Amino acid sequence: MAGSSTETSRVPTTDTAPAASSLTPSEARRGVMFGVAAYAMWGCFPLFFSLFDGVPAFEVLVQRILWSCAFLLVVVTLMGRWPALRRSFRSSRELARGLAWSLGCALLIALNWGLYIYAVETHHVLQASLGYFMTPLVNVALGMLVLRERLSRWQMLAIGLALAAVVLQLVMLGRLPWISLVLAMTFGTYGLLRKRVALDALSALLVETSLLLPLSLVALVWLSWHGQSHFGDGAGTTALMIVSGVITTLPLLAFAGAARRLTLSTVGFLMYLNPTLQFLLALWVFDEPISASQLITFVLIWIGLGFYSVDTWRRHRQHAA
Repeated sequence: MAGSSTETSRVPTTDTAPAASSLTPSEARRGVMFGVAAYAMWGCFPLFFSLFDGVPAFEVLVQRILWSCAFLLVVVTLMGRWPALRRSFRSSRELARGLAWSLGCALLIALNWGLYIYAVETHHVLQASLGYFMTPLVNVALGMLVLRERLSRWQMLAIGLALAAVVLQLVMLGRLPWISLVLAMTFGTYGLLRKRVALDALSALLVETSLLLPLSLVALVWLSWHGQSHFGDGAGTTALMIVSGVITTLPLLAFAGAARRLTLSTVGFLMYLNPTLQFLLALWVFDEPISASQLITFVLIWIGLGFYSVDTWRRHRQHAA
């Protein structure tokens, strides 16, 4: 979901994070404001998608792809990003490789977004929240398994707590928290593949949505042909579909402003605002019940994230020194 944002293997960034010493107080404050705005918008997305009453998650997804692509074309044009985008694909080989990795990213983020919308529509916001809490730990695990990164003891402990939380759900509830696991795995793998694409966040999102656009148009034609399209059923529903492209892109623009002004560790701590808001909305707005085993699962994940965050902060301080 996210955002539909672009990530590194641990924390999403669009540009190289600045050194702490290079930040002026005013720039740091602006960066924090942008970061809080981005993650707050992402965290409040359950409120927006809950407005699509009676519209299947699949149709919401394909409409979002269509209108997000249209909005991104306007934004990239207004920001003058086309020359930079063309320079990123200087040769046919770079173009083919970039499009291949971008297609993989596009399919993963489409699955992530579709499942997230489904989770909201079926009143599983708590599972969605858990999935995004788990994402940083999944990123660390992928770094170890795929990139052969060496992990510290605290990172290993954090991953162990996440695995214990999943096993607890399986034993006490008799089923895997599949929504949480798929959301975390797709978003984490998306970040891993995204590292292969030499594009900034905005340009990458445009390429990804453009690759998904033909599939989206085919799906919309199929829905209309079979009389299952809700577009045009009412002014409110139609407006929501059109606005979805803007609403889901604005956090990315805010995040880009934060990533250019803040250190990696600061962005990482702000990241937890998104699933925290989803967790609170699930309990206070959507009245989703939480069992003792689910609460223990969240506590284990939170403790793991605490170990991970403290270790990340300590490593950042040592590197800065």
